[in-house]
Amino acid sequence: MAEINETAVEEKVSLGIELKTLAKRNLRDYMMYIVLVAIVIFFSVVTGGKFITAGNITNLFNQAAYVAVLAIGMTLILILRQIDLSVGYVAGFSGAVAAILLTNNNWPVFVVIPLVLLIGLCIGMYQGILVTRVGVPAFVTTLAGMFIFRGLLGVITSKSGTIVIKNEAFNTLNNGFIPDIPIFDGIHFMTILIGIIAVILVVFTQIRARKNKERYNFRVVSLPIFVTMLVLVSVVIMVIVTVLAKWRGIPWSAVIVAAILLGYNFLLNKTKLGRYIYGIGGNDQAAELSGVNVKNVMLFAFCSMGVLASLAGILYSSRLQSATPQAGAAFEMDAIASSYIGGVAVSGGVGKVTNTIIGTLVIMSLTNGMNLMGVDTFMQYVVKGIIFILAVAFDVRTRKNN
Repeated sequence: MAEINETAVEEKVSLGIELKTLAKRNLRDYMMYIVLVAIVIFFSVVTGGKFITAGNITNLFNQAAYVAVLAIGMTLILILRQIDLSVGYVAGFSGAVAAILLTNNNWPVFVVIPLVLLIGLCIGMYQGILVTRVGVPAFVTTLAGMFIFRGLLGVITSKSGTIVIKNEAFNTLNNGFIPDIPIFDGIHFMTILIGIIAVILVVFTQIRARKNKERYNFRVVSLPIFVTMLVLVSVVIMVIVTVLAKWRGIPWSAVIVAAILLGYNFLLNKTKLGRYIYGIGGNDQAAELSGVNVKNVMLFAFCSMGVLASLAGILYSSRLQSATPQAGAAFEMDAIASSYIGGVAVSGGVGKVTNTIIGTLVIMSLTNGMNLMGVDTFMQYVVKGIIFILAVAFDVRTRKNN
């Protein structure tokens, strides 16, 4: 009996030590998750539960969609130790072009969207060539781009001002919901089904990743902690989808962002191009000596950013159901802040698009929650600025200590 008690005590002690070691070792990676949970709890309490209603969660997803798309592209740029200041007005300009083609020219949506994305690709290629071939610094190139596309946005909207978009299919992109199979009254069945599939995929991928680490003798957490983490993630997913399923289901904006996130996460973690991006960000000269075409990789990143900026403009115009001369103002600031808050290293070479999405949710949750509280807009900028600088300072300090 005494041996059993001693064994139980030893297991508790070892588990406690592992938890402390795990928290210390991974604090930098998981800090923004902790911050996001704290923000959700805080605003849920002070707003009397309004923050976590289905309507507000949907509103949060729709508000965050264009920033998330920009931030995913910006993550690649920042990992490469570059910058793109033009993305805000590229998005605003692209949204206005889409609005004009839909409203004035009556072009169909399936033609307008690919065309606008192609325009974004050309913009990214133009700026990427200036940076990689001509040798103009990215800061200067994209600052000039900010002026150019801000001016072009003003030019194409000067006669009409705000352009109201009445195309229902286009407006559904950031206002609509996925269709449902009417099986249960009052429950969006497709949303529940997607939630279950998401949980299965998370569990499957995490178990496979754990087995791969064990095969190569990499360090893994103990089985109890691993199972606990999977259960917690699964519960969070199912709680969110259940809340949404009782209303109108999952918004299309969340589906679009999820698809882009999965694609870019695969790109960075499972392809040679992704390894090249991290390698160049860590040491571009060493990467070049290893045979990596640094200029082509950087050109790809700027082209990718241009396409995503145009998509963000489409989502923003769809959300407002209009294009305005002011669209795009400070979009790049939210994208850059989201990336850094999500853990992209200031020195480059480090960053995950999955963490960038958490950074986006932190920024947009602050905005959404403070709007519900009636906080003054200027004070909101102060709060977001403080969170931003604290996040970057924390990242810099923890990297030095490691």
